Amino acid sequence: MKRPWVDGNSVELLINGEAFYPRVFEAMGQARNEILLETFIIYEDKVGHQLQRALIEAAQRGVRVEVVADGYGTADLSAEFIAAMTEAGVRFHLFDPQPRLAGLRTNLFRRLHRKIVVIDGERAFIGGINYSADHLGDYGPMAKQDYAVEVTGPVVAQVHAVSRRLMSPVLEPPSEVRPVTDPTGDITAVMVERDNGQRSTAIEAYYLEALRGARKRIVVANAYFFPGYRLLRELRNAARRGVEVTLIMQGEPDMWWVRTLARLLYNYLLRDGVRIHEYCRRPLHGKVALVDDEWSTVGSSNLDPLSLSFNLEANLFIRSRAFNQQLHDHLQSLASEQCKTVTLERMIRGYWWRAPLIFLSFHVIRHFPRIAGWLPAHRKRLKTPGQAVETQGNLHEGNT
Repeated sequence: MKRPWVDGNSVELLINGEAFYPRVFEAMGQARNEILLETFIIYEDKVGHQLQRALIEAAQRGVRVEVVADGYGTADLSAEFIAAMTEAGVRFHLFDPQPRLAGLRTNLFRRLHRKIVVIDGERAFIGGINYSADHLGDYGPMAKQDYAVEVTGPVVAQVHAVSRRLMSPVLEPPSEVRPVTDPTGDITAVMVERDNGQRSTAIEAYYLEALRGARKRIVVANAYFFPGYRLLRELRNAARRGVEVTLIMQGEPDMWWVRTLARLLYNYLLRDGVRIHEYCRRPLHGKVALVDDEWSTVGSSNLDPLSLSFNLEANLFIRSRAFNQQLHDHLQSLASEQCKTVTLERMIRGYWWRAPLIFLSFHVIRHFPRIAGWLPAHRKRLKTPGQAVETQGNLHEGNT
């Protein structure tokens, strides 16, 4: 069942850690009753310590602070770092932690990949930015390019409900915050989550609906691009009917295989007029898109098998001409000033040896959702210091 779009919201685009961290830490400093935070990664660096201080200060003044970090992405926090928070009253939980095998993390699939903060049921932050210094420009050439949004208005109630459901096994007593639903702006928005239950295709469905209705332009900036066959087909079909389709992909990837996989799909798209740019200034970690003059999305979901078939993800979908234009202007600036254009002539070189891989990749992505169902699904649980809390299946799978 699709969640309804709601009117009366205010949404602000936050580009990179320089914009995101000051706003989210300021909001935590203003919290009066409750902070709900979900994230994939927390590192013990300058950003992680800023987060730690903000959460401790909130807890010390009586704010209920609930933190869920992924057991794979946040596997290396020291006991001392966590204890400093829990001793101050922060309730810290790991999502499905698993023992290592020969020193390697084995719990790769079905991760908590979404990044959400809800303050007092009044303000929310949603996007792709983790709590780590590699989202700041002074980190160096491997600093990530990424995006988030700050949201107020009735849609925050949807965000609060999503986080509350994930945390319900450890919310004792249950959250008593009642989200504020008064209008704060003129933007229409909807919070969409992807889980491994009834909402397993929710984010993809919103993308497909928008792509099929596109009449003017589509711009997608995505870190890990290896989408399902239906999304590829709709991008190609849009270009065929005259829509200006632009993809901004990683040109300086943080993992070598990212660009290799994406390039297996380039020929298919370039032949029908899709424009492809590779962002080369720094690793692209964003997950944003826009269609025509009104529709946009910002969130945690990549267009790849992990995000579309395994992980718990969250995107905000937005209808606003002003927001769409702001995001479009920014992405066009990236494409024209900080990207290399990929041409069909360039990709045809060496095509003979890539052709079998391209053929195989299409069949893999076409049938990947079914393949994913064959893989074992570990039980979802939240582990708090000193105890492990097993969840009921429907809480994590989103069947409520």
